[in-house]
Amino acid sequence: MQEGIREFFQAHTTLEQILQLILMAVLTTIAVLIILRIEKKISKKLLTGKKTINRRFVENILRGAVILVAVMWVMMSNPLTQSFGRVLFQGTAILGAVAGIAAQPILADLFCGIMLSSAKPFDIGDRIELENGTAGIVKDITLRHVVLQGIDTVTYVIPNSKLNGMQVTNMSYHSTLRSVHFRFGVSYDTDTAKAQEVIGRAVKESPYTVPGKPSAEGNVYGPVYFLAFEESSLVMGVTVYYEPTVSTEMMKSDVNSRVRQALRSAGIEIPYNYLNIIEKNENKRS
Repeated sequence: MQEGIREFFQAHTTLEQILQLILMAVLTTIAVLIILRIEKKISKKLLTGKKTINRRFVENILRGAVILVAVMWVMMSNPLTQSFGRVLFQGTAILGAVAGIAAQPILADLFCGIMLSSAKPFDIGDRIELENGTAGIVKDITLRHVVLQGIDTVTYVIPNSKLNGMQVTNMSYHSTLRSVHFRFGVSYDTDTAKAQEVIGRAVKESPYTVPGKPSAEGNVYGPVYFLAFEESSLVMGVTVYYEPTVSTEMMKSDVNSRVRQALRSAGIEIPYNYLNIIEKNENKRS
């Protein structure tokens, strides 16, 4: 009889503790959501005028800290999870193993994220190109990675530690416009002044390009330069400016098509590599 009563009260106590744990978890989740919303408003107000990338990174750090404290509070406040929480958050052996095995890449990404946020080589909304050819618009930065939006639905998720060690080309650094540099080859017998005029006119006729080079009279279209002598061509170069709302690939396609057609209409040859094969026949005396 006594055993039955003891088992009843033990089961009743365990059920009560489970209900308390669930209730505490729900209330803590609601509190965390409220705190995160308040934190977002406060950080947005305090960091007004700062780069978006700084605000986003600070928000991610604070969000992670709030969630970690909430989990620790729930686990340490209930008898059912108290022992596990104590071992998990206070046990030096487990913390040492976690720090040694898992925390190294996480800390590397975290510190590199802090460096990117402080150096600000790019901001949210900038179009960048990495040294490996990956290009896209910066959509987000988290504690561990940067998100780049590529063509159509292609999205690149790059760890902060890897991106921090790469050469980054920013298409709109400290500018409201974006820019891309084009190189066009023409044949050696071309009048370079005529080629520069034809290319410049084609760029201006594109509906996707805008004046973006500062001058005394205001922004103008980028001039066409005679850049180099190559093995089979003379190289002309021009920097093209365009609005951030315009697709880079669409602008490139339109400018390339217009320049190609303009050069052909002007009788200017676009050289390409080709191979001459000389066959030699020898008559043998009998």
